[in-house]
Amino acid sequence: MNDSSPDRSAVVLDFWCELQCPDCRSALDDLRALRARYGDRLELRLRHFPLEKHKHAFAAAQAAEEALEQGQGWPYIEAVLGRVEELDRQGEPFLVEAARELGLDAEEFDTALIDGRHILIVDADQAEGKAIGVTGTPTYVIDGERLDGGKSQEGLRERVEEIVDRLLAEQGA
Repeated sequence: MNDSSPDRSAVVLDFWCELQCPDCRSALDDLRALRARYGDRLELRLRHFPLEKHKHAFAAAQAAEEALEQGQGWPYIEAVLGRVEELDRQGEPFLVEAARELGLDAEEFDTALIDGRHILIVDADQAEGKAIGVTGTPTYVIDGERLDGGKSQEGLRERVEEIVDRLLAEQGA
């Protein structure tokens, strides 16, 4: 929180994502633009929704949680999404290598994937996603509104911006 407005809280955008999903990779530009526009006034939260059709998605979600724990969540997420084809081909060894490339503790990634320490987080996200009607990725949820980017991302960033602007105005931010 910054001292000039202690009552202001960030608007939360939940980004339901699957790290083996080409459509989620396409959404990266929108996410970068939203972060650039709003900075710390928008809290972008990664929510996991691994799809059965992608066999490495569940492991990738666990790896993303390990990256978040090591303080490099978004750089790791962007690195993996940017190389979906390599994840398709190589699976878990790619997840560990991507961590190593970012200077993260790759041995800890390997251990986390083996011991399953992040499975509960991924399972909980997936269950919550199903409960609120998420059926594919990417899906955005902001202020109770679900925006499905799995069918089309056309106009989604503009819709998110409208909602964020309205919420910030209501907060007097």
